[in-house]
Amino acid sequence: MSLLPELRYPTVTELVSSARALTADNPGLCTLRQVGLSRAGRPLHLLSVGRARRAVLVVAGAHANEPTGGSTLRVLAQRVLYERELRDGMSWHFLLCADPDGASLHITPAPRSLLDYHRGFFRPAGPEQPEWSPSVLPPDRLPPETRALTGVIDELRPYLQVTLHGTDLGGSWVQLTRDIPGLAEPFAKSAAELRIPVETGASDAAGWPASGPGVHVMPEPGSDAAYPSMPDDARNSTWYHAHRYGGLTAVVEVPMWASDLVDDPAPHPAPAAALRRLAHRLLRDALEVERVLAEALPRLEGVDGPLLRAAKWGLELVPGLAADWIHTPPADSTMAYVGSVDAFARRLPLRAAAMLLRVLQENNDRAAPRLERLVAAWSGSFAERFRARWVPLEHQVEHQSRTVLAAALHARERET
Repeated sequence: MSLLPELRYPTVTELVSSARALTADNPGLCTLRQVGLSRAGRPLHLLSVGRARRAVLVVAGAHANEPTGGSTLRVLAQRVLYERELRDGMSWHFLLCADPDGASLHITPAPRSLLDYHRGFFRPAGPEQPEWSPSVLPPDRLPPETRALTGVIDELRPYLQVTLHGTDLGGSWVQLTRDIPGLAEPFAKSAAELRIPVETGASDAAGWPASGPGVHVMPEPGSDAAYPSMPDDARNSTWYHAHRYGGLTAVVEVPMWASDLVDDPAPHPAPAAALRRLAHRLLRDALEVERVLAEALPRLEGVDGPLLRAAKWGLELVPGLAADWIHTPPADSTMAYVGSVDAFARRLPLRAAAMLLRVLQENNDRAAPRLERLVAAWSGSFAERFRARWVPLEHQVEHQSRTVLAAALHARERET
């Protein structure tokens, strides 16, 4: 039986209401408190269940366009509350939404298609993302959401931080800042039971060692990055903040739409040539968006905001990333990896186009219909190329929840 009251992604307001209800019904076990404010003055809330010193921190909403985490967090909080063995010597702490400002701008609580998802799309520029900002900004310029998150880590000193992420179309995978022996087996079993493909060659983890299919362990600091041009480095993100207290971070990714094309470990016959083709397509698609932007910018004088900044930032990544794919030997040579890069190459210009489209529509700009046709065509071809099939929300949540609980159990064994 699903613990979700309805099959859609909850808003931040609904998450806070659920947390307040849990706290009111269980005052001896639960506390809810504000741990910071966003740039726009929205509160960041932390729900705690149990009082043991050994802590697990679960973070939802680090990326506004990855909504599954809010649903998972709500279910996990209820399970931890009602299943006493999950609190045996442990306390659980849930940051309800790391980026409430971003969540207010991504407006697809119940997407019906990839096009619907992109019509309400928002993902902030890298410097404005709570987990990623330390990898691209100096310490004195970090946004308040980042300072709130690191402050919670400093206070709790969790042996495990789990951050709940997701992808629009693809498979499930886990990224670890240190290995958790034993995690790969329950992760794979859960994915198979729920018909969720395991993304064995995730481009987000290109070149990382794997402790099992889809379970990627971050390289040690100082090792070469698979994509040298990318401005951010996971090893400088808030994921590593728990290391100063002997902890580690697990990033659990689940798809909204599944594609079995990212779960094929067979060798690709010509990976370098394939990546060159994808790089040229990326450059071509981004140029189409840049042309619309260049035409509309004079009419948008004085217009600024997170949507426009994010669209520009995404387009700025394209030349360097394309050069990486053309000139750097492939970090992986499997069909799964090339498929994941193919999805990445479609995703980047599509997201920039989607956010720019929202800016143009808000300003009644005459270039909006042209961009709307691009977003519709690219969303359709993305879904068709990858044979997208919707993963029922209860399956997204169940798989992510199982993986979090398995990570907590096995990381505790590792600690002892």
